[in-house]
Amino acid sequence: MKSSLDQIQKKKQYLISVLSVLAVASMCLFVRSFIDYKFVGYLLMVVVTLLATFLDIYPVLLSAFLSALILDFLFIVPYYTIHINTVEDSLLLILFFLIALINGVLSYKIRKTERIVQKKEIRINTMKLYNALLDSLSHELRTPISTIMGAIDTIQSKTVIISDENRQKLYSEIEKASLRLNHQVENLLNMSRLESGVIQPKMDWCDLKELIYNVLGHLKEDLQFHKIVVNVNDNLPLFKLDYGLTEQIIYNLIFNASQYTPKGAKIKIKVEYIPDVNFENNPNKLMSCIITISDDGNGFPEAEIDKVFDKFYRLQNSKTGGTGLGLSIVKGFVEAQNGTITLENGEERGCIFKIGFPALIMNTAAISNE
Repeated sequence: MKSSLDQIQKKKQYLISVLSVLAVASMCLFVRSFIDYKFVGYLLMVVVTLLATFLDIYPVLLSAFLSALILDFLFIVPYYTIHINTVEDSLLLILFFLIALINGVLSYKIRKTERIVQKKEIRINTMKLYNALLDSLSHELRTPISTIMGAIDTIQSKTVIISDENRQKLYSEIEKASLRLNHQVENLLNMSRLESGVIQPKMDWCDLKELIYNVLGHLKEDLQFHKIVVNVNDNLPLFKLDYGLTEQIIYNLIFNASQYTPKGAKIKIKVEYIPDVNFENNPNKLMSCIITISDDGNGFPEAEIDKVFDKFYRLQNSKTGGTGLGLSIVKGFVEAQNGTITLENGEERGCIFKIGFPALIMNTAAISNE
């Protein structure tokens, strides 16, 4: 099957080669009385060069040979014969053929070399990403797995007597480690979904205030040493969003803030309804739902802010661990709902993530009155 497809592809290349030369020659033939044959030669040489940028070597050689033959037969006096009257015309034709041939071959060789170099670069970059991911996963997955296994071994041990209080602590450690492990697996699955393009948002009415407090409940252990400030108006309307994607967006941003800010840092979550606001990096798209998550930590290095949403990217001086997937997933889930996300450092310290959605709203006050 593959062999037959290759044969068809080769035939197409030869056909493109012949038709391209014939098309240019036909157009020049109509104005042969007004142009010099040297100009026709230049045009045919350009055609051979262009063909060499995307065809294989043999179709290119055919186009060079065919161009020289057509130039002699149709455009060098006497017409419609391969005989040439002057030595000068003979030399020019030979030079044309050699230049077209060399030009075509060189263009093909350059293209082939570029492809080889590009493949090598892609392979090198892929290996770097693979090694970075493997290194991160080996840390991120090993830690919770080791915690779970260690706690289970202690609980099941017949030689170690543990109190009910310590047993509950071990159960709590198992739960925390399981949640952390689940978070990493979810990130990998979500990135796989984004890469395959299978994410189709299921838009429904969402109570963002409830959603935020659900996320904070899941992150209770991670946020126990942080100050959390939630600024959501009680009269905030319901927004038509994908609840699961939006929950994951807010979860990843708050989780990142909990992991990369010092103890005692303040994390603020604010939700606003601002009808038809032009979002910062997307002035042509009108937003109505604005979610801001900020902290007073150390912020991001200015030189790396544009890279933090890239897949597998981790800050140069960041602590060990992390897969570099969290923020790229956030960006993917935001864009899947036609939203936009921006990141900037605060005026004094910390950072500010701002998300805008062009979301439909439902007036909750009107609903309660009904």
